[in-house]
Amino acid sequence: MTTPEFIRAIRASAGNQLLLLPGVTAIVFDDRGRVLLGRRSDTGRWAVVGGIAEPGEQPAETAVREVYEETAVHCVPERVVLVQMLEPITYPNGDVCQFQDITFRCRATGGEARANDNESLEVAWFAPDALPPLEHFAVDRIRRAQRDEPTWFAPPAGIREEQRPV
Repeated sequence: MTTPEFIRAIRASAGNQLLLLPGVTAIVFDDRGRVLLGRRSDTGRWAVVGGIAEPGEQPAETAVREVYEETAVHCVPERVVLVQMLEPITYPNGDVCQFQDITFRCRATGGEARANDNESLEVAWFAPDALPPLEHFAVDRIRRAQRDEPTWFAPPAGIREEQRPV
């Protein structure tokens, strides 16, 4: 993943300390119900499309931008699937980040899927029942995006999942 310039500027003064960052995941489906995935250049693994919001950028705009930058596919966000604070990550260089992820279900509207930047080795459409090996969080987001359910979020401390309003 390419580090945005504004993050590099913050790191210049903040060092490796924990940064809370706005992350966006886009689960993109085509008209045949297939999901768009990219094989990451940093890990070699298949993954859902995502990235960091730029200052002043709305999360839905981030989803559209990241999908196009990484895959050359145009899309329209349809709904928010989930909002979740992820666990902190420590990168090999010592930088620590924690992402607050907003996942959007998106519909592809044009473009030909291809690796469109240096973040992806390849890009492809997959039937949801024939996914390549993916991280658990990616599979969970795809499954949630397939269903017509309210936006998922972790319940506040002290409130059990079954106590949440429906």
